[in-house]
Amino acid sequence: MLVRTLADVEDTDADIKTEGWRSKRIILAKEKAGFSVHETTLYAGTVNDFWYANHIEAVFVFEGEGEILDKATGETHELKPGSLYLLNNHDKHQVRPKTDMRTVCVFNPPVTGREVHDENGVYPLVVEDDDTVSAG
Repeated sequence: MLVRTLADVEDTDADIKTEGWRSKRIILAKEKAGFSVHETTLYAGTVNDFWYANHIEAVFVFEGEGEILDKATGETHELKPGSLYLLNNHDKHQVRPKTDMRTVCVFNPPVTGREVHDENGVYPLVVEDDDTVSAG
């Protein structure tokens, strides 16, 4: 059993901060759960372009408001507490928070915590094998 709080990951290498968002990675690949769990805050007034070409992501909004743009179709969806979106087709998307938005994100395959978005908003596929990490 693993019990971990947000305070346990704050200001560690599992707490990633950018100008547009902050992601506290609570469960990572090293836990071997088959998914990773993050508490992510997206900051009001930012425009965040993402494309998880190597991952499926589910995002549950529990605080704040904003919108998500499906970049393939141009369709925009309102986000508010209780909204969930699933990027099950590796969807290119843009998240535009109107207020600070707090979310819980689940990734499959799990992230290791060392991924960095590239110029297209993509996380590389990083696989953690026991004691080694390889990029795919």
